[in-house]
Amino acid sequence: MAPSVADVLPTTSELKEKADLKLNKAFDSVQHAAYKYARYLPVYDETTTFPPTEPFEFSDKGLLADKAKPHLLGLNDPNVVVTKLTPRVGTEISGLQLSELTDEQKNELALLIAERGVVVFRGQNFKDIGVEKQKEFGQYFGRLHVHPVGAHVEGAIEFHNIYLGPDNLYRAQRRSEKLTTTGYHSDVSYEHQPPGITLLTLLAVPSTGGDTAWTSQVAAYERLSEPIQTLLEGLRAEHSGFPQAENARRDGKFVRREPVKSHHPIVRVHPVTGQKALFVNPGFTKKIIGLKAEESDALLQLLFKHISQSADVQVRVKWDDQTVSLWDNRVTAHTAISDYDVHNEEEGLRHGFRITTLAERPVGVNGLETVW
Repeated sequence: MAPSVADVLPTTSELKEKADLKLNKAFDSVQHAAYKYARYLPVYDETTTFPPTEPFEFSDKGLLADKAKPHLLGLNDPNVVVTKLTPRVGTEISGLQLSELTDEQKNELALLIAERGVVVFRGQNFKDIGVEKQKEFGQYFGRLHVHPVGAHVEGAIEFHNIYLGPDNLYRAQRRSEKLTTTGYHSDVSYEHQPPGITLLTLLAVPSTGGDTAWTSQVAAYERLSEPIQTLLEGLRAEHSGFPQAENARRDGKFVRREPVKSHHPIVRVHPVTGQKALFVNPGFTKKIIGLKAEESDALLQLLFKHISQSADVQVRVKWDDQTVSLWDNRVTAHTAISDYDVHNEEEGLRHGFRITTLAERPVGVNGLETVW
């Protein structure tokens, strides 16, 4: 039976809510008039604000997985191809649709991501299944994070918009005065319960370039000498969201949640694998608690250089518009590589969206916890 008019039309309160909502488009509508994924173009909700994230209970789906992963990796299907991209980080899977995974397969995927750092799925229909199913998929792995300052998808503020094209150069602006466009980070690591799994899919990709690179923070930790490992295991570092918020305000952007700082253990222990991983990054880590400024700067610069330059514990992934990558922020740092000509219409649009799930309060060696 067809729905009644009352079921179809928005209520008065819904209409008022939409009227009160101020959305600032961050793209050229004319340029994208025929764009298939215009629904996902970047906007800024300049009305909605959020309180600080409250502590919450989190249980990693990887804890429910069969460690042998028979439902994900043991399908005996010749169409499913699983490849290790490098010995220490990165696995690629083709012939298996994320949108069709069972809960058992999702649990095993969570474990695989924890073990391999990043898992890259090729030939995916994920971008075409609609916002609600995309959101539902992400929510399976944890509470969805709302970025405090970034652009998002209209009607899905949890979808952080990744957009760099000739009509919006904001993502490139801050790096134009530096020698490199790369900037290794772990997503919003300043949160008190920072992210676990992040999913990224690109809807439009440059004809060449625009790759993403990941560093294994587990392998990076293991490469350190034992005295340095022991020293770091007893220390916390400050991760701050304040510079990000201050830069956004200076650039006229809306801050929807006030910034926070967290003092995270420098070496954290993954709740599923038990592996130790470095948990500092050049993007958000500002100082080591309890050390003199010179000591802190020297140690952090050593670690940042190690994370950024150790190509033998990194993987670089080339995108296409049917690729979805999922990574564990607790054991990796990553960077986009903006090496393409953004002013060239054929080469210069990189657009997608990121779904990020929050995880546990970090715990380090001997129970050293995050404080704030």
